[in-house]
Amino acid sequence: MSNAKRETGMKYVFAACAAASILCVFLICWFLFSTALPAIAKIGPVNFLFSSDWAPSENRFGILSMVAGTLYMSAGALILGVPLGVLCAVFLAYYCPKKLYEPFRFAISLLAGIPSIVYGFFGLTVLVPLIQKWTGSASGKGILCASVLLAMMILPTIVSLSESALKKVDPAVYDGSRALGASHDHTVFFVCLPAAASGILSAIVLEIGRAVGETMAVIMVAGNAAVLPDSLLSPVRTLTTGIVLEMSYASGLHREALIAMGAVLFVLILGINLCFMSLKKKECRS
Repeated sequence: MSNAKRETGMKYVFAACAAASILCVFLICWFLFSTALPAIAKIGPVNFLFSSDWAPSENRFGILSMVAGTLYMSAGALILGVPLGVLCAVFLAYYCPKKLYEPFRFAISLLAGIPSIVYGFFGLTVLVPLIQKWTGSASGKGILCASVLLAMMILPTIVSLSESALKKVDPAVYDGSRALGASHDHTVFFVCLPAAASGILSAIVLEIGRAVGETMAVIMVAGNAAVLPDSLLSPVRTLTTGIVLEMSYASGLHREALIAMGAVLFVLILGINLCFMSLKKKECRS
């Protein structure tokens, strides 16, 4: 077989793989929305999206409290995890001694490989008692505990991708800044870090999906109360935990409402990612 025929054949193989990926996304969307839209129509869009009254036994399916819990915990995880992750990446890229680099990288890689259920056990046995002790909370489970745990879970990926983005910055950018008289610290934080902003934003976008979609660890430390939170110590239930806790016994409209929750979660993640992607494009243009 000639090289030209082989190349043509591989093009078709790659095109088929790309088409299969698009087909998978289409099938997921079709399954979700073909069930979710009729369910939302039966419940009522206002009652479903803007009510916090969740009582399946009485055919009341308001998910506002779970949407709020999802957003609060994800925002808390990003507020805690992103600055720490970026600063850790800066340290590894520009400040870390060679003897310490490999141990630090190994520790970060190890964090990335820990299963989420192990993080959940850690949160339940370590973080929850600490929060109870420091805040005087009755249970220790709530937004604060879940946010700290999620921040720990998203940290390794943010560190790895941010460090890669920093190392891809052209060395001439650093050298040019130093040649103009800027200090090492000023060059790192005001020249190199902005130059790597696109890659860092990509890391944040990637980890938003994990923070919003995490389930097992959150179940163990969030408190799982379907009520609107009024403080950082309030117990909450997220969309993912609501689906997991009730899908095993749900039927009829209850099951359809849970699938509709999955559709809402899908749209929520898509919307957040589109916002960050638009921000990334603005950064690239500037």
